[in-house]
Amino acid sequence: MKKEIIPHDIQRKIEQIIDEFNKEELDLINDFYKYIAEFKGKYIYLKIMKYESISQAGRLTFSGDINNLEFAIYKYSSEKYDIDEMFFPGVQYLDGTVNGALYACNTAYPPM
Repeated sequence: MKKEIIPHDIQRKIEQIIDEFNKEELDLINDFYKYIAEFKGKYIYLKIMKYESISQAGRLTFSGDINNLEFAIYKYSSEKYDIDEMFFPGVQYLDGTVNGALYACNTAYPPM
């Protein structure tokens, strides 16, 4: 069974989008609060780095189109990613893009 892997050029593009989001939206707190990505197979895990701590925020599923990504929010109550959860602050930003997912995560888990 072949494991699906996101191409390296797509991974770099996603990291660039996240870096731009961090600079534009989190510029006042970027030194100690920013989003990072972890790539595993077909998944892109969006995580929040706060000082030295890293916590989950959301997960994107890549199926070949960087503008049509499936999103799942991380639910701390169940400690799982939930693709069916559509009642959380920020859901209105979900549009299949990395930026939409970042805005949704940043609204659901605002910097403190």
